[in-house]
Amino acid sequence: MKKFFSLMMVALLLTGGGDAMAQQKKGKGKKKKEVKTFIDGKQKIRESDYATFNRFTTFSTKNDTIYYTPFNYTELPELCKKPIPEWPEDIRPVMNYIERAKNANITMCPIFAINPDITDGSQRIVLLEQAKGEAAQALAAFKSWMEKKGLRNKFTVNYADIDYRYFKGANYYNEQRGDEIIHVGMLLYFGKKKTPIIQADTTGQAFPDIRFFPNDATLLESWITVIDELANYLKDNDRKNVLLQGYADNQGTDEYCIGLSRQRATEVKKALMMRGIDVNRIELVARGADEPLGDNTTPEGRALNNRVSIKIQ
Repeated sequence: MKKFFSLMMVALLLTGGGDAMAQQKKGKGKKKKEVKTFIDGKQKIRESDYATFNRFTTFSTKNDTIYYTPFNYTELPELCKKPIPEWPEDIRPVMNYIERAKNANITMCPIFAINPDITDGSQRIVLLEQAKGEAAQALAAFKSWMEKKGLRNKFTVNYADIDYRYFKGANYYNEQRGDEIIHVGMLLYFGKKKTPIIQADTTGQAFPDIRFFPNDATLLESWITVIDELANYLKDNDRKNVLLQGYADNQGTDEYCIGLSRQRATEVKKALMMRGIDVNRIELVARGADEPLGDNTTPEGRALNNRVSIKIQ
């Protein structure tokens, strides 16, 4: 029997069957994943989650420490044009380290945010594309500089849109924000392990929509239990915030529907504040008759649309 199988294998190899088998086996292998440079979505990361390096001159490559610097990466293209760049203080330790440790692994991730005070969706999309272009240009300039210097570092790049309100926490409300695009800074990692430079955000607990009678913004007694549960959840998870989105059916002018939806969201906000939730943790948006859940031509459909949705963020 062994002799029979040996002869069969020889025959396959002579007729090209061996190549066919090898190709078939190769085809079953895993396809290489496409690596996306841009980390999509408004990432939920906190400034306090990362180590600062302002007082350091060397970096650990033996652990998973990720460093944060407020350095404005849009300065890189101009800085990298000079034979000997004059690195600003908040990036100089990194550059000194890179030039000394020429084979070090580096992951660089510029992080930016679209000013949260800008609520126009179309404007935000335009600004997002502009911000992505700026980050890509900065990374390309730096990579080109490294090649000219003969640095052989293993260089990985990412850039990400982040939730600036979440990133700064309570400090957000003490800032003056004039820029449309906020160049938050850079995250850097120097280890050899495959460590996500931005940890995936875990979704918060889901809460049902709070319903209202047509043309009314009175918070019904039947929804108090949901308000209590939401308030307790926010107290137990002090790093989470809540977005209240008010909605209405289409029975009235646009101005009326927007006003009614805002009033409904405001009533829920007041109820949360009465239960000890800080006003800075509650975001409110009036959607009016947008995004209907039901058919506005029927009473049942309109009942679904008169609501406040709750989103943990």
